[in-house]
Amino acid sequence: MEIELSCNSYAFESLTVEPFNAEPPRSALISSYVTPVDFFYKRNHGPIPIVDDIESYYVSICGLIENSKDLFMRDIRMLRKYNITATLQCAGNRRTAMSNVRTVKGVGWDVSAIGNAVWSGAKLADVLELVGIPNLTSVTRSGGKHVEFVSIDKCKEENGGPYKASIPLSQATNPEADVLLAYEMNGEAQYSVVALFLVVWATSCLNPVELTSWLTLNSNAYSKFFLSIIMPKPLNRDHGYPLRVVVPGVIGARSVKWLDTINILAEECQGFFMQKDYKMFPPSVNWDNINWKSRRPLMDFPVQHNTETCWLTVRNLLTRGRECDEAWKADPQLLYNLQAKVSGYAVSGGGRGIERVDISVDGGKNWVEASRYQKTGIPYIADHMSSDKWAWVFFEVIIDIPHSTQIVAKAVDTAANVQPESVETIWNLRGVLNTSWHRVQVREALCLIRCAKRKRRLLAKQKLLPFGKVSVVILLCGGGIASIISLTNLNHTEIM
Repeated sequence: MEIELSCNSYAFESLTVEPFNAEPPRSALISSYVTPVDFFYKRNHGPIPIVDDIESYYVSICGLIENSKDLFMRDIRMLRKYNITATLQCAGNRRTAMSNVRTVKGVGWDVSAIGNAVWSGAKLADVLELVGIPNLTSVTRSGGKHVEFVSIDKCKEENGGPYKASIPLSQATNPEADVLLAYEMNGEAQYSVVALFLVVWATSCLNPVELTSWLTLNSNAYSKFFLSIIMPKPLNRDHGYPLRVVVPGVIGARSVKWLDTINILAEECQGFFMQKDYKMFPPSVNWDNINWKSRRPLMDFPVQHNTETCWLTVRNLLTRGRECDEAWKADPQLLYNLQAKVSGYAVSGGGRGIERVDISVDGGKNWVEASRYQKTGIPYIADHMSSDKWAWVFFEVIIDIPHSTQIVAKAVDTAANVQPESVETIWNLRGVLNTSWHRVQVREALCLIRCAKRKRRLLAKQKLLPFGKVSVVILLCGGGIASIISLTNLNHTEIM
C-alpha cells in the first residue's frame, strides 16, 4: 500500500512581464523526454512580434556573398526537411543559486530555463548552398567568416534595433552540426474537432458511389480542407513563428527567433548580446573594472545537470494510535527507513554525451552511479548513433538515505568535463553558466512523515483506510516541498 503526496501544478512562473520571461516548475521538466510546448521555457529580449501575412514573409540572405537572395517560406519548405532533437538552455539557467552567493544581474531563473524539443526544418548548410556557399566552407570568396542572424523583434539593448547573434561560417556550413532554420516544434498535429467530425460524418453517411462522385467533383477543395485540419504544428509565437534558428549544443541566445535576415560577415556579430552580454568573467571582475573586449562570446554550454525530483519512500510506518506515538517518541529511527529515488536531467554542449552521473547522500564523501536513459526501452550509450547527441539525458537511482541529509549530484561528459563542486568558484557578475553540483535538502522528511502518519490514522478512524503498515511517498522538488495533496481527497482504491 502506498500513499502519494505529489506536485502536480504545472503553471508557469513569470519572472518578467516586459519582456515576457517564464519557466515551468521543476517537476514538469522530467515528466517527458520531449518537453511539451506548453512547458518549454519562454525567453524574450523584447516584445513578441506578430507575423500575420505568411505568404509575403521572407528571409534575406546577403553580405559577403556573390549573389544575395530572398527566401520565402515555400522556398525553405521545398528543401529537405530534417527532424533534430535538441536541448536549448538559457545561459542564465540556475542563476538564482549564483545570486545567493553575491548579487548578479539578469533574469532570476531557477533550474527550468531549459527544454528538449524535436525541431523540424531545413539545414542551414542546405540554405547557404542556394547562394553559392558549399558545405564545409570556412571563408567565402569575398572574405565572409561568420553568419549573423537578425531577428524581427526589437529590444532596448540595441537602442530599439533588432536582436542579433552569429556563429562561425564553418559551423553553419557543416551538415553534421545540424544547424536548422526551423518552422515546426515537436511535430505535433493540430486538429479541428469540428472539421474532423464533419469528415467522419460525411464518409459514414455517404455510400461508396456517392462518396467517390463527391470526391471526384471536389478533389481540390477536399485536399485543401483535409490539409487544413491535419498538418504539422508550426512554431507558436513564443518560440519564433514563423521561422527561427536552432543551433544545437550552443547557449540559447544564439538560436535567434523570428528570423528576418542572414548576413555573411568578415567578423562576428557586433550586436549587444554578442559583445556586451553572455560572456563569462572571473569572480574578481565587477561592474567597475569590467572589460567586455577581454572575453569571447559564449557558445557551447558546459556540462550541466539538475536533480529534479526525489521520491522518498518511507517504509514500515506504524499507525496504531498511542502505541505508535510512544514508540516514535522513544526512538523515531525504529519506525521507518528511507529510500530515495533521485532523478533529473544532464546535458553537455557541443554534442558531447553524458558519460556518468554520480549521486551522493553524504555531501560528496561517497558516490553511487545513476542509470542513464533517453528513450524508453533503448539503452543509452554516450556518443552512439542510437542516441540523440544534442539532447539531454535523464538519470535515476534508488538509494538509502538518512532522514535528514543533503543529496548531491554531478555529471561527467564524454570529454571528461566534470561539474565544479562550488558555485563560489564560478561566480560571475552576469550569473551565467552555473554548472556547479546541484544539492537537494531532505531535512523536511521527518515532519512530513509525521503529518502523513496523522492523516492516515484519521482516515483509518473514518473507515476509509485500514489500520496497519503503509509506505508513504513524498515528492521533494529540488530542495523544497512543491506541494502536498491532502490525503482526505483520496479513497481507498486510489492508494492500494
